[in-house]
Amino acid sequence: MTTIAYLGPAGTYSEIAALQYIQLSHPDLEHDPARMCPYPTIPQAINAAEHGNVDIAVVPVENSIQGGVTMTLDSLWQSESLQIQQAIVLPIAHALITRAQAFTDIKVVYSHPQGLAQCQQWLDRYLPTVQQIATDSTTDGLHIVAEDVTVAAIASQRAAEIYNLPVLKFPINDQPDNCTRFLVLGRTAPTTKGTHSSLAFSLKRNMPGALVKPLLVFADRQINLSRIESRPTKRSLGEYIFFLDIEAEIDDPNFSEALQDLQAVTENLKILGSYAIT
Repeated sequence: MTTIAYLGPAGTYSEIAALQYIQLSHPDLEHDPARMCPYPTIPQAINAAEHGNVDIAVVPVENSIQGGVTMTLDSLWQSESLQIQQAIVLPIAHALITRAQAFTDIKVVYSHPQGLAQCQQWLDRYLPTVQQIATDSTTDGLHIVAEDVTVAAIASQRAAEIYNLPVLKFPINDQPDNCTRFLVLGRTAPTTKGTHSSLAFSLKRNMPGALVKPLLVFADRQINLSRIESRPTKRSLGEYIFFLDIEAEIDDPNFSEALQDLQAVTENLKILGSYAIT
């Protein structure tokens, strides 16, 4: 029985991405809610897959407005067994969910930090004096919305339907082309042929041009990097881990040679997976 961890509760965009994964990869499981396992944080969802409590974790890794999801990147670096099985790009359209009849009745708005940030210009224009409170997920504040007419939450339309709450305004995200990329993580290699690959590395200390050398490995072979992002190693100020997305599959001989050369110019190198994007 395939079980799937995601950032809950029900109604989050992570759940929507997980349901899309089921529809695409396991359509026979589409109407079996017992396979869906919500977790209160992204690291907990990833750890559940890492330790075999679930088969798959579906987690956000990058938003087109706010960039990388740091909790996912840090957990991937620490993981010893997970591989990226697939990537899912999901359009994100936020709704203002509230029992208030007008904007002037709202005193507090709840959402995940990403949700608040993706609607910041809208909030500044229409709710400039409202208190903004960050939650672990976009749906965490909905139980308060149900009880208090002065409270609103920024979440998906699906969340409003699940919790039977009214939508006062939709959409409210600042950019219409707001998208989030989710990763499907598991302990086995993906079954479908990959078109992209991801890796991460740390650099040897006190080496001039330390970052240039790994990048030249790909440039010299005309391998395109679609994304590069850094995270602190947490060992010392100024030391970083670099995450790279590459438009090539690991089985590509050109890419395989690049990985061999990369070993010589990095301290630690981790292959995160080769996968397709849907």
